[in-house]
Amino acid sequence: MLAAGRGVRFGGNAPNAAPNAAPKSLSPLHGRPLLEYALDAACSSGCSPVLLVVSDDRVARAAGPGIEIVRNDAPERGIASSLQSALRWLEPDAAVPAVVVGLADQPLVGAEAYRRVARAHADGALLAFAGYDGVRGNPVLIARPYWSEALELSGDEGARVLFRRHPAVEVPCGDTGAAADVDTPEDLAELESRWRSPTASE
Repeated sequence: MLAAGRGVRFGGNAPNAAPNAAPKSLSPLHGRPLLEYALDAACSSGCSPVLLVVSDDRVARAAGPGIEIVRNDAPERGIASSLQSALRWLEPDAAVPAVVVGLADQPLVGAEAYRRVARAHADGALLAFAGYDGVRGNPVLIARPYWSEALELSGDEGARVLFRRHPAVEVPCGDTGAAADVDTPEDLAELESRWRSPTASE
């Protein structure tokens, strides 16, 4: 789970940002932090271990027991740096054949999406992504043969670069939740205003 972004569009790291403003992933939606929805889905999926990539100690402290904390000390290098932090942490464990990656600011992505994307690897996929009614979303799967290439990525595109270069399997997940991002305060307000108990929260 990637949660080390600076949240610039949400107000983080902006010139007018409030001092010590809470990280975006701790912003409340329907009474719960965004991070809590994301971690609940990952932990309920059966994927293990569950890693949380952070750059802020407050996010690490909010993770709860059973979550492996991985630090990204260079979040200004974009989402690729967070993905690489996770891969470097996992790389020594030869028993891990692939990683399933989600984002902490997508509270409607559910556990079943993680399960389906993980099963794609069992069916032979080396790259896979959740599809929501034809829209590519998260989580995504990156098998170990592509980790070295992923470790060379830079910027804010992350796994999308791999999907442009190589064949990837789309895993239908439209009935498991939604891929809505919370990038701005307006996004969060819109989700709050139309809140329904998400099918993604199992």
